[in-house]
Amino acid sequence: MKLLFVILRDMDAEIVSQSLVDRGYRVTRVASTGGFLRRGNITLMCGVEENDIPALIEILRDKCSPAENSQKRATVFVVDMPHYEQI
Repeated sequence: MKLLFVILRDMDAEIVSQSLVDRGYRVTRVASTGGFLRRGNITLMCGVEENDIPALIEILRDKCSPAENSQKRATVFVVDMPHYEQI
């Protein structure tokens, strides 16, 4: 299992998170701030199987709005998650 941290612009957060949920992914949404201009960002955390990562990234490519200037549409960190439990 992998844990993905997806950092994207707050204007894309709703459509991306809803698209992920509609496709059966569990998503936790956290407000965040970062970057040179300190613009609003959203960080999504998703626990997925390794073979689901390409499909999730494809959703990001499809749903994130076009990049402005030198900004990126999303930044994705993939971390090993050796233990996962829901209580």
